[in-house]
Amino acid sequence: MTRRGVDQTCSWLNQQGIHAVPYHAGLDSQTRHRNQERFVREEGLVVVATLAFGMGIDKPNVRFVAHLDPPRSLEAYYQETGRAGRDGLPADAWMTYGLADVVAQRRLIDSSEAAEEQKRIEHQRLGVMHGFCETTDCRRRVLLHYFGEPFDTPCGNCDTCLQPIETWRGTEAAQKFMSCVYRTGQRFGAGHLIDVLLGNATEKVQRLGHQQLSTFGIGSEISKQGWHSVARQLVAGGLLSVDYQYGSLQLTEASWRVMKGQREVPLRRDPVLAAGRAAKKRRATRPQPAVELETPQQQRLFKALRAKRLALASQQRVPPYVIFHDSTLLEMTVHQPHDIKSLGRLNGIGAAKLSKYGETFLRVIAENAEEKMVSPQGEKGRECHVSRS
Repeated sequence: MTRRGVDQTCSWLNQQGIHAVPYHAGLDSQTRHRNQERFVREEGLVVVATLAFGMGIDKPNVRFVAHLDPPRSLEAYYQETGRAGRDGLPADAWMTYGLADVVAQRRLIDSSEAAEEQKRIEHQRLGVMHGFCETTDCRRRVLLHYFGEPFDTPCGNCDTCLQPIETWRGTEAAQKFMSCVYRTGQRFGAGHLIDVLLGNATEKVQRLGHQQLSTFGIGSEISKQGWHSVARQLVAGGLLSVDYQYGSLQLTEASWRVMKGQREVPLRRDPVLAAGRAAKKRRATRPQPAVELETPQQQRLFKALRAKRLALASQQRVPPYVIFHDSTLLEMTVHQPHDIKSLGRLNGIGAAKLSKYGETFLRVIAENAEEKMVSPQGEKGRECHVSRS
């Protein structure tokens, strides 16, 4: 993400009531340091950043990592998403991307002063990243196979596992798109080609006379968003190439086999497209908590425990996780111990922390207790259901 993109995104999040701060090289060192310290110490704070942020951050309870631009390699993606959920509790990684992102990234590679061999490697890595975005397979399986780790069982947590990707016979759509590329002289990007396919008589279409082409309006059965999905998949599959200097789409040797009917083209049906407005409404809401507790009382207690932890952390000028991790507060909420001995049996509470904070957190538990409290001794405790937003 560019510095400008960081500032715009940060401003938009704050307008939506989501507390966010920026981090990029254009800020003075004092502001960068202050925002980084706030991220480590405060809860519920979003940092919108360029790649300049996060490499040395040690915050175990990051619940959400979002990429508004795709990383340039799976290695970078793996490292950056690995910052979430280091405390062992559920966390989400989310990414959005479009063909324009890939074009821009390839253009940056070509314009760099790197050796040609290095550029070739960078293009190859970006191609793998692009393919990962468009896969219909379990994303964790694809990721681990790339790093040489066999993983044959679907993870059950990624988007393609939770909402299996439906494929469709896209050969005819591919032929229409490729024909439009050919008829327009292989000189235009996806946006203009889609206008021609949809029959949109824009000023540019009319100025170039493309409303007279046989491909004008032949793709009206597919939405604009649907055609963008087709274009991305054709590029990811090597069925179209991109002139990264000008952003135009061009035919490849494989394109001609498709156009001659010698090759079938299965395409993924984007779940967002299939779900329509309902999906858009769901995406517009805030993510649900990573942990769902059984009762309103447990939810109140967990919130109270986190508030007490934050207050102590602020007084001591340390990050909240230095007091207790979320996973430890979760155990307190589930088991609700009533004395020092039972509190000390929970994970993450050593003798020093028990002595320093034990009575304080027991008071919070007592103040928010159920009518019948249960000691964890000899019991597994209540179940805590974990879900993903």
